[in-house]
Amino acid sequence: MNQDQAKRAAAEAALKYVQSGELLGVGTGSTVNHFIALLAERKLEIPGAVSSSEASTEKLKAARIPVIDLNDAGTLSIYVDGADEADNHLHLIKGGGGALTREKIIAAASRKFVCIADESKLVSVLGKFPLPVEVIPMARSYVARELVRLGGRPALRENFTTDNGNVILDVSGLSIVDPPKLEAEIGLIAGVVTVGLFARRGADVLLLGGASGVRTVTAR
Repeated sequence: MNQDQAKRAAAEAALKYVQSGELLGVGTGSTVNHFIALLAERKLEIPGAVSSSEASTEKLKAARIPVIDLNDAGTLSIYVDGADEADNHLHLIKGGGGALTREKIIAAASRKFVCIADESKLVSVLGKFPLPVEVIPMARSYVARELVRLGGRPALRENFTTDNGNVILDVSGLSIVDPPKLEAEIGLIAGVVTVGLFARRGADVLLLGGASGVRTVTAR
């Protein structure tokens, strides 16, 4: 099973968490693209979905799944999204695709967060993948200095603007042994919109596709 097949297997495993007749939240990324395609293929009875990005919105509309504004949707039963890194405590690094702010909002507004990924995303300590931080443009330099103070090496994501009109600093050099603490610290820096640590509200279920099938990790 190659990496793409592993992603599809994880996406397929997530279908059993979808509740017929209820709205769901849909994330962003290559694994989620498989999930959207499977929703269309299986013709599940979904009244609509809340999307975390313009890219996913286009794919949902192409699959003829109505896209609903979160303000009109209320609390969602389920949110399905991928991750750039995950640990066994279901803490995540997200934001490689740049949609971290909307992803975090939808995750917070959902009763269950099902994370889908290939098994290479599971790590013992988060931080090898550069941590994305969405920043208001005028605060870029200030936030970068504060991130250096926390031990990171921030780099501006070149030629990229988020769907919210902001920039992203990708922070390397971190070994994140206390994800909730670092999430709170970075979130309190003036000018930070969102940090791509999903620890205070991590995943409820992690589905990892791999050579031996799909492994399910739940909170300990």
